[in-house]
Amino acid sequence: MKKDIHIPKVEGVYIAVVNEYNDIYKTQDWNAYIINDKDVDLEMVLIVTSGYNENKMTSIFRKKLDLLPKKSYAKIELMQDNLFALNNQFKVTFFEDNKMFDKTYTFRKHTINLQALQPIPLMQSRGVLVK
Repeated sequence: MKKDIHIPKVEGVYIAVVNEYNDIYKTQDWNAYIINDKDVDLEMVLIVTSGYNENKMTSIFRKKLDLLPKKSYAKIELMQDNLFALNNQFKVTFFEDNKMFDKTYTFRKHTINLQALQPIPLMQSRGVLVK
């Protein structure tokens, strides 16, 4: 039975943690984004995030987007600096052309930092990207 189940590979959807200036509070913040670099819209996007290590686990955060248009991005959450000592996991499920896709993106502990910044697709920002 398992061999009959086809799970399509996710391509062109990324998670980025971006360091950006907050005009309201006059601070540098880290924000997590989902990026749709595909030429099709994504429907019913569900994102479940958590942080963990051998001794700790954060609470689970859930976010739903009814639609993530093609070649666009959306903010998922603000991330506090103390989370970067944990592995941060983003489980993403969405529909594309009536097919369900699922992928887990993991930022290993201490990989989100200012030295790891790189250009982020579709955004005029620099951050840490997981494909």
